[in-house]
Amino acid sequence: MPQSFSSNDVLFVLLGAIMILAMHAGFAFLELGTVRKKNQINALVKILTDFAVSTIAYFFIGYGIAYGVHFFAPASVLAQHSGYGLVKFFFLLTFAAAIPAIISGGIAERARFHPQSAATFALVGLVYPFFEGMMWNNNYGVQDWFTSAFGAPFHDFAGSVVVHAVGGWIALAAVLLLGARRGRYHKDGGMAAHPPSSIPFLALGAWILIVGWFGFNVMSAQKVAGISGLVAMNSLMAMVGGTLTAMWVGKNDPGFIHNGPLAGLVAVCAGSDIMHPLGSLFVGGVAGAAFVWLFTLTQNRWKIDDVLGVWPLHGLCGAWGGIAAGLFGLPALGGLGGVSFWAQVTGTVLGIVVAFLGGLLVYGILKKTVGLRLDEEDEFHGADLSIHKISASPERETSW
Repeated sequence: MPQSFSSNDVLFVLLGAIMILAMHAGFAFLELGTVRKKNQINALVKILTDFAVSTIAYFFIGYGIAYGVHFFAPASVLAQHSGYGLVKFFFLLTFAAAIPAIISGGIAERARFHPQSAATFALVGLVYPFFEGMMWNNNYGVQDWFTSAFGAPFHDFAGSVVVHAVGGWIALAAVLLLGARRGRYHKDGGMAAHPPSSIPFLALGAWILIVGWFGFNVMSAQKVAGISGLVAMNSLMAMVGGTLTAMWVGKNDPGFIHNGPLAGLVAVCAGSDIMHPLGSLFVGGVAGAAFVWLFTLTQNRWKIDDVLGVWPLHGLCGAWGGIAAGLFGLPALGGLGGVSFWAQVTGTVLGIVVAFLGGLLVYGILKKTVGLRLDEEDEFHGADLSIHKISASPERETSW
């Protein structure tokens, strides 16, 4: 690759990595705005700490599992091609670190701090790269088998399944093992309301994620020559579709309205490079409405205390996106083709199985050995005071 093109590609991928790095601020503020005030500091600290732990796990273990690449070479070797291999690691790290950021929202308000850091290391070092390598590097010949069996490989351009569904289904395992927040559900079937502490912070988090998502999707080309305005337009249309249907189905609820665009963007990741913008509008619209309905169902009917609704948002909308790519990527529905519906279904199911079983294994071991959740008194006072010894407000209120 000529040096000039290599330098352009390095800058392109680096800018994408920085945009996705900024999305982690979005994860933090989305969680901060959704949890009660006594857990706001913990939301911020978890996201930053998990990113740091993810970097170590992915650098030393995970990236090698996924791509067979290690960094134990002289700097003169690592800097070849203007260091393209290094910024590619940075870019893919930001994807990997999204896994614990997703999980964080589901287990908020009652999870212990250091056991979650240990879970992050295991998930980003082992579980996530195991599936990532199969889908994005053809490890174990899985993609070859898809092509042989269904006529096309599993297609996930920007991670509807590889990142979002995997993160969401791991989160479901963690939430089920942790159990509901104390006082959330009553024995008589009633439910205590835990309203968001700050809609403005929730909205800020959503907007940061929305803007960063265009780096998440468009820069997934990983080289300047592969950039496509179609990806940007499809991301925009899915975001708009998710917003409007969440607004309608959610009856103007601001929490649903600000999560609707995220649901649409989760769903469009897989097929954003091959779908028609009208198909993306529909895919995003279905995801926005589905999130509202599934969040309400899981919280109220099934009594699954997934605080930010990360299983419906990432786990289920991500799975929908993986399957939708196999429909709306077809030429008959305006797509560019090169996909197989059954490859998409099979690959999506495989991702769900790996994620859920991996989550059960990692969090199950931690629950048996060191424990996962705060004790009753610490949970009552909140994670901010119990873990970090400081509150988000000078009044030191602890009983919202």
